[in-house]
This record gives sequence, C-alpha cells and structure tokens, in this order.
Amino acid sequence: MPYSRRNGHAGVTQTTAEGLAEGPHRRRTIVTMATEDAVREALATVNDPEINRPITELGMVKSVEIGADGAVAVAVYLTVSGCPMRETITQRVTEAVARVEGVSRVDVELDVMSDEQRKELATALRGGQTEREVPFAKPGSLTRVYAVASGKGGVGKSSVTVNLAAAMAADGLKVGVVDADIYGHSVPRMLGADGRPTQVENMIMPPSANGVKVISIGMFTPGNAPVVWRGPMLHRALQQFLADVYWGDLDVLLLDLPPGTGDIAISVAQLVPNAEILVVTTPQQAAAEVAERAGSIAVQTHQKIVGVVENMSGLPCPHCGEMVDVFGTGGGQTVADGLTRTTGATVPVLGSIPIDVRLREGGDEGRPVVLTDPSSPAGSALRAIAGKLGGRQRGLSGLSLGITPKNKF
Repeated sequence: MPYSRRNGHAGVTQTTAEGLAEGPHRRRTIVTMATEDAVREALATVNDPEINRPITELGMVKSVEIGADGAVAVAVYLTVSGCPMRETITQRVTEAVARVEGVSRVDVELDVMSDEQRKELATALRGGQTEREVPFAKPGSLTRVYAVASGKGGVGKSSVTVNLAAAMAADGLKVGVVDADIYGHSVPRMLGADGRPTQVENMIMPPSANGVKVISIGMFTPGNAPVVWRGPMLHRALQQFLADVYWGDLDVLLLDLPPGTGDIAISVAQLVPNAEILVVTTPQQAAAEVAERAGSIAVQTHQKIVGVVENMSGLPCPHCGEMVDVFGTGGGQTVADGLTRTTGATVPVLGSIPIDVRLREGGDEGRPVVLTDPSSPAGSALRAIAGKLGGRQRGLSGLSLGITPKNKF
C-alpha cells in the first residue's frame, strides 16, 4: 500500500511504496515548483499598511524571480525612501509568499518609486483626478462627517471626539479624525498616535492608532512649538487635511473643532457643507449659553445639528454612589431646547457623561476609556453615544440617485 508524507520543506513530497527494491531506488522525491502566477496571487493578499490596498494594485511589486531550489526573490517599491512601514511590508510579503507551495526561501528587496511612479499612484488613489478635492464634499460620498464643536474651551470636546472615534472603530467602522484645533491640538496624545504621516508626492498618508486614522498639525511641528497663524493659513491647513490626506473609504469622519465660532468653523462649512454639528457642553448654565451660541452658527451655514452631548454631568460619590452635581444640572437640555427653537428642527441630547478619573487618565496615556474600561460610567455613556452616531445612515440630500427622467416627447 503506497503512502505519502511531508518533510520539513514546503512543497516537497516524499512518496514511498512497499514492494520497491531495496537500495537507493526505494524512495522517490517529487518536488513541486512554485510558479510566478502563484506568487503574484499571494502578493495580491498583501495590503500596504498605510493605504490599506493590495501592493499589486498599487504597482508596488517590481519583480518576482524563482530559483531552481524554490527560493523566491521579490522586489518591492516603497512609496518613499524613509517609509516608516518598510519592516511591516517586508514581513507581510515574506509571510504571504512563504505559504505558496514549492517555496523554500523568501528574499525581499526594497526599492523606491520614481517621481513619475509616485504621481501615477497619487492620481490612481484619487480615482483618476489630478486636482485635489475634498472627497467628503462630493454628492456621492457616503461618509458621515461630524464636526464636534463647543462654545468654550475646557468642556472635554477633544476627549469626547477621541473616545467616540475609538468606540466606533471598535464596532467595526472605518473612522478618521481631523484635529482641526490648530492652536490647541491634543488629539494625537489622547488617541495614542505617535506615528508620523508619510508624504507621497502631494498626498499624505495618515498614521493610525486604535484603528482610527488621524491627522493633526502637531505631527508637523517640532516638539511642543506653538502655531502662530492667521485666518487664511488656518483655512489652508484644514483644506490640506481634508483634500491632501488619503483617507480611503471612511464610514465616519470626526472633526475636533476649536472652541467658538471662528475661522475654522466657517471653513468647515465651506469645505464640507454636509458636515453635521455635534455640540459638547457642561451642565453649567454659563457654559450652556456659550455652547448654544456655537451651535447656532448652523443657521447661518445651513448645516444640521445632530445633537448635544453633556460632559461632566456629575461626580458619582465613591462612598455612596450618589451623583454630586459639581457643575450644576440641566445644561445639556438647555442647549438642546435653545437650538431646537433657533433652528426649527428637533435637537436631541444624545447622552450625558459623568466625571470619571479614568477618562482623564486615558487621555493622558493615549488609551481611550471606551477601550480600557468600556463598562465604566464614562465608558458606557460614550459607547452609547457612539452607537447612536455610528448607526445613522447618510441622508439622501445631495446624493446622486442615478435616476433619469423619462422623456414624454
């Protein structure tokens, strides 16, 4: 009865049959050679870690050579010479090709794209468009864009933005965050994003943290240097974040706006008119009045207010569990009622987030509380709000339905 067994080398099968003569001809070795088609098929499963598309589709595979002994040499183009993901790409290529039958060894050689190749890649990523444009402003965009606004600083707007983004990403959505608070940028630290953007021609590949793509002016400034810009520079920076960054197909984009109703809020309305405003306030009546003012800008910019989030709604007593109203009560509902009267549309309170030291610690350590302690009072409240926002569908307003009116004549 003949039988087969594998030895320690991929793709090599030794077949032994009973009844064969004793001696050197007792065993036969049948070697299955790897083919270039099989190797390229394996490479098609390797995604670029920044662009998240197959390297074969991006024109990153330079060559494939297969030796007689089953050794495979793969040459891969990097987008830039200082690509921070070179080790990750090498590892992914090695693991994918090593699984091909007949491959005994994998050698990966890295090269760098020429200027012309980078231009072709940038054009391909823009869908054939050579001019930069904001993809989220297109009529056919299905990305839900939320501009997180507040009337004044210190209400926890950035903490809310980061945790909502992390919670949505944990639920399986593709999420991006634009740190539009140019002067007071803090999103990278809070999200734990310590990577640097990679530039391909005039296109920027954003780093990711906790499953969220993020871009911030803090990634381009040395150390903790301040940004001293006037209005036109702020507009241009936001435009670059929206148009020059390769976001891919996002389900949700969150913009962490600076407090108030200044240049950035106006630029968001111009660049992404379909963005919906999410107002963050505290229960304090003085803060609520300012927050209502910030939300009312939607009337002038013709934007929709998706809802109000009340942060720091109370402090649970560590001894008895009773809620202590440190900043008063009712601010969130006051803002919602005022905005409902101003806009003529119902503005709901999406949730109230209690004071929780773990929320603050998570922001300092770059570990969002919705991931580290999702069942905590703050974590539960934030996840509930993220579920409401993430589960919403983009409205039909502005979308091309592909309907052609029938000609009656």
